Amino acid sequence: MTAAIHPFDTLMDITARPPVVFVRGEGGWLWDDSGRRYLDFVQGWAVNSLGHSPPALADALAAQARKLLTPSPAFYNAPSLRLAQLLVESSGFDQVFFANSGAEANEGAIKLARKYGTLHRGGAHEIITFAGAFHGRTLATMSACGKKAFEPLFEPKVPGFPKATLNDLASVERLITDNTVAVMLEPIQGEAGVWPATDAFLHELRELTMARGLLLIFDEIQTGVGRTGHLFHHQGVGVTPDIMTLGKGIGGGVPLAALLATREASCFAHGDQGGTFNGNPLMCAAGAAIVEQVRQPAFLKTVRDNGQYLASELQRISARHGLGDVRGQGLLLALDLKRPIGAAIVAQALDEGLLLNAPQPDALRFMPALNVSRDEITQVIAALDSILRRSGAARCVS
Repeated sequence: MTAAIHPFDTLMDITARPPVVFVRGEGGWLWDDSGRRYLDFVQGWAVNSLGHSPPALADALAAQARKLLTPSPAFYNAPSLRLAQLLVESSGFDQVFFANSGAEANEGAIKLARKYGTLHRGGAHEIITFAGAFHGRTLATMSACGKKAFEPLFEPKVPGFPKATLNDLASVERLITDNTVAVMLEPIQGEAGVWPATDAFLHELRELTMARGLLLIFDEIQTGVGRTGHLFHHQGVGVTPDIMTLGKGIGGGVPLAALLATREASCFAHGDQGGTFNGNPLMCAAGAAIVEQVRQPAFLKTVRDNGQYLASELQRISARHGLGDVRGQGLLLALDLKRPIGAAIVAQALDEGLLLNAPQPDALRFMPALNVSRDEITQVIAALDSILRRSGAARCVS
């Protein structure tokens, strides 16, 4: 029915999509055009911080849409100033540049670091990144990625991104030269399968970059805005970078991202950076509504508590079916399947009315709304247990 009604071939075929068309969402749930309901533990890839169409976000958008959409970034607007102030107050950074996507924010961080190198490090321009990293899909951010599938695409790449190994400080030290200006990483590598940088490694990296006069850039596109149980992941670690990027959850479902920096690192001159829709009132009003709620200590405690509950339930499933470790923090978790059955489980889950994600063939990733309920977690665990039992893909050991 869906394929007959909707002209799928009018969209560029850039990914394998199931023949399902979603028409409505509320909280943790989505409905397709046939009226079927799905429990969503992908949430737009950790985008919908408060679930689908939360009232606070819908109200902020509706109210702002009646006032002002955009006066152009050549002028100040009140929502962007309010959101910038919220972020500065909550983060310890000094200045904010708004963008429309995480890739654009990361592109801005790369440009800012290179400008810093021009001004303060004799033209140094190289930024050390990491194998397995994902920073976006512009040419520069793809070049910064450590994703193997990107290596043959869109050659030639942008030079200047040597790759170190996550949690291996010596691998970073070996790459530092007079051309190095910064080190850039995700505190948790989401697309690689939810592989965390250890707290010890992040502290050592901060000490190393400070000793060598290098900028430290945290890509918190996926880990920021409450996802790991702190407003920003680095706050829970006790390490403050010079530059941080945000995306995904900051807009709660609308296209919004941000580049934050210390005053020392904020070295753009007039004309260096911009964007037609950057910091527009509509998106910034949405972002302020999200940040205001997520930054509350009680809300963040609930994220941590529910993350621990989800992790413990996944560990129970793993032990029962002979699977691997549970990785991640807060409500960004992965279950190691120990074999390449992720796609099959995701497909079976869709048939069961459950949306899951397999970022790698041998891992499932869980990114529910930050206000997910215990009952919804219980439903997901029960469904996953049933799928594993029926599929025979995993070995039930108890």
